[in-house]
Amino acid sequence: VQLVESGGGLVQAGGSLNLSCAATVNSNNLNCMGWFRQAPGKEREAVASIYTVDGSTYYADSVKGRFTISRDDAENTLYLQMNNLKPDDTAMYYCAAGINYPPEDIVLVPASTLDIDHWGQGTQVTVS
Repeated sequence: VQLVESGGGLVQAGGSLNLSCAATVNSNNLNCMGWFRQAPGKEREAVASIYTVDGSTYYADSVKGRFTISRDDAENTLYLQMNNLKPDDTAMYYCAAGINYPPEDIVLVPASTLDIDHWGQGTQVTVS
């Protein structure tokens, strides 16, 4: 399984970006999927997750109301729409699939504790 992210870039505070993550397999087989981020000097953290079985979504408090995770089943693509971006959102963003953890708890625990089958290569988001 390969996950290929795109859509990162440089944006001013208050702006928007839409990240994409294309999977090389049917994403319905990937259990939970999610977006994570890691800023320099900080631990990787989950920002949003989606349960592929029923489409339930979950968000970290820091992005709730600003970010939206979604899937296009036909294209096997995961998205992260990010609005009202803040400088604190600056980080490398990673797509993950096959997260073997209760979907509602993924955004509540350190990413290092999660059992994750597949990672993308990351896409940089910089908010000035």
